[in-house]
Amino acid sequence: MIDLLKNRTTIRSYSSEDVSDELLNEVLEAGVRASTTGNMQVYSIVVTRDNERKKALAPFHFNQPMVVNAPVTLTFCADFNRFNKWCKHRNAEPGYDNFLSFMTAAIDALLVAQTVCVAAEAKGLGICYLGTTTYLADKIIDFLKLPKGVVPVTTVTLGFPADQPKQVDRLPLEAIVHQEEYTDYTKEAIDSLYKEKESLPENKVFVEENGKETLAQVFTDVRYKKADNEHFSTVLLEVLRKQGFLN
Repeated sequence: MIDLLKNRTTIRSYSSEDVSDELLNEVLEAGVRASTTGNMQVYSIVVTRDNERKKALAPFHFNQPMVVNAPVTLTFCADFNRFNKWCKHRNAEPGYDNFLSFMTAAIDALLVAQTVCVAAEAKGLGICYLGTTTYLADKIIDFLKLPKGVVPVTTVTLGFPADQPKQVDRLPLEAIVHQEEYTDYTKEAIDSLYKEKESLPENKVFVEENGKETLAQVFTDVRYKKADNEHFSTVLLEVLRKQGFLN
């Protein structure tokens, strides 16, 4: 299993082979064994298989082709709706209309999403994590008819790989792991830790194609701009208010 994880790649191109209900359910059953806060399981998973539905969902992920091309698209949601209804039905008054409860449910949803991904890859499937879900969460809520208390937090496309792409780069372990306490980064440490990433030919091309001086500028000026971050933050905060997590 460790070798599987260390050698994994993100799959954006899928074969025409379908994913059977039996296989999908096996993966999902393994996924929901993930750790969860207080054994509440405050998450839900929406499965999208229908081609027309996938086409309609794609614009809410900036038309990334994986949404349509993958046999299965899974939307993982923070969900206190079900738990709240259970509480009320059992004469217990829930107090989960707050930001902490959203964080609890979002963490649960992300834990189960990652576990589903690992289970899928163990069965020979490929996955692609879409980081676009929270950008247009309001549109996804309407499309999937998510009730109050439910917020989409991540999306994963799933299917059999059409090819085996090259692994993307990762920072060295010493950039990520801190022993006993956090050690802040000096300029020299940043230079050392990002040297390999910045020297990769594909990243140098990335910089040149975008007309920038450094790889960092591609992230700040092109991919994840301040104005966009502020706009989608406003959208997400309004989503949390409407869905009952900022009362």
